[in-house]
Amino acid sequence: MSATSEFHLIDATIYEIQVALQHKQISSRELVQQYLKRIEAYDRQGPELHAVQTINPDALAEAERLDAEREKSGSRGPLHGIPVLVKDQIETQGLTTMYGSALFKEFVPTRDATVVQRLKAAGAIILAKTTMGEFAAGYVGSAFGFCRNPYDPTRNPSGSSSGTGAGLAANFATVGLGEDTGGSIRGPSAHNNLVGLRPTVPLVSRYGMMPAAPSRDTLGPMARTVRDLILLLDVIAGYDPNDPVTAASVGRLPRTYMEAHDPDGLRGMRLGVVRQPLSQDTDPSAADYGRVRQVIEQALAVMGKEGAVLVDPVEIPDAVELITRGFGEHELEESTNRYLAELTKPPLKSLRDIVLSDTVVMNRRMRLANGLGKSTDDPGYLLEIQAREQLRQNVLKLMADHELDALVYATFDHEPQIIPPDVMTRAGAGINTLSSEKRRLAPVLAFPAMSVPAGFTQGTLPVGIELLGRPFSEPTLLKIAYGFEQATKHRRPPPTTPALPGEG
Repeated sequence: MSATSEFHLIDATIYEIQVALQHKQISSRELVQQYLKRIEAYDRQGPELHAVQTINPDALAEAERLDAEREKSGSRGPLHGIPVLVKDQIETQGLTTMYGSALFKEFVPTRDATVVQRLKAAGAIILAKTTMGEFAAGYVGSAFGFCRNPYDPTRNPSGSSSGTGAGLAANFATVGLGEDTGGSIRGPSAHNNLVGLRPTVPLVSRYGMMPAAPSRDTLGPMARTVRDLILLLDVIAGYDPNDPVTAASVGRLPRTYMEAHDPDGLRGMRLGVVRQPLSQDTDPSAADYGRVRQVIEQALAVMGKEGAVLVDPVEIPDAVELITRGFGEHELEESTNRYLAELTKPPLKSLRDIVLSDTVVMNRRMRLANGLGKSTDDPGYLLEIQAREQLRQNVLKLMADHELDALVYATFDHEPQIIPPDVMTRAGAGINTLSSEKRRLAPVLAFPAMSVPAGFTQGTLPVGIELLGRPFSEPTLLKIAYGFEQATKHRRPPPTTPALPGEG
């Protein structure tokens, strides 16, 4: 964007916004106002996305303050004055944090999560907290109902970072934060035509975030472009004494992840193509499986044309069995109770209290109940850990044997599911957004993975292609993702949330 270009809000990047701010084509206050108008027009009206849980009432005042600071002493950096969406699983001081549940409708944290502290220090504006699957699963919650996919509001947006995914796709803010225990960053990114990174577990602090499985939980960036995602990751990554796990990241971070910003990033990369199903509900005979497969084949062809070496196919031994065994609930009750005990005046004090409340949607209560009475002292947890270690060995050996830089596969083997009419009351399956997913591979491994837009089926339904690497290989994944993004330019905004008058 040149200094003389007119500013357009739809899909505006951080760089474009900063140029517009520098040349006074827009102020941060005006930017916030425009995003708020879009939320008003499309979140509870129009397609009724239900992506935003709580708007920050001080967002305009914070934007004014940051505008004045820019005028007086210059910019703090790329995120100065940039509006951000934050998943409602992450504590934000003075702003209601609900975890997707009406049980917490009056809970206001007295502290900021570390990632929120770092965003604020970088000059970012916390514009809103986004809806999430209740207590971090699915796209349904008693706090808001259910979130919709802006590319087709009859379909699910994936979860549990559903609000951040749908909100960014609909241009409710510039970038956002999600959380990923079983796929909750990459799923909404795939279904909403975004890029989303699940970092290596020790890379980003989880302090101030309600946990589910600390050995798998991680926070990460979501954005409409790889470059914007990199700018967000640069701010939130790194050691935090409040989350000792992050000590493992010391010495493992580049000076800046922007070093991966290479349009020729695919050249010479060796990619192992995983075609085998990684979920028990995959149906290769289904029509939508074939449509997704066609998009993935086209994406792989582009990668090859851009200089990647495709090792096709590769197979992970015993993958479905090990993923299933390695994805348990033994950490849930202990971690939830410990977290609630840290909060100031929480409305409930234990996982058992949550499960016994008839406020929580039935499907989620049933799944949470599976964690009651289990602990990391159980023999079953040893079997879970053994499965994870075996899977890690299998994947690392596969990558070593074929000299691979990353694995590549469809984030989902099927299209986004139709939202069932009884989504708020059903007790069985149907809202867990599995869609024959491959998302759970990375959490069981605790390895980094990211989803990148690969194209569309039926003209409007987004498909994500996923990249998985070894621990702390984020620079490699970002380099591959950026090269693919620049070669394809698959990002386009959804038709249900067009530009409003005056947005350009």
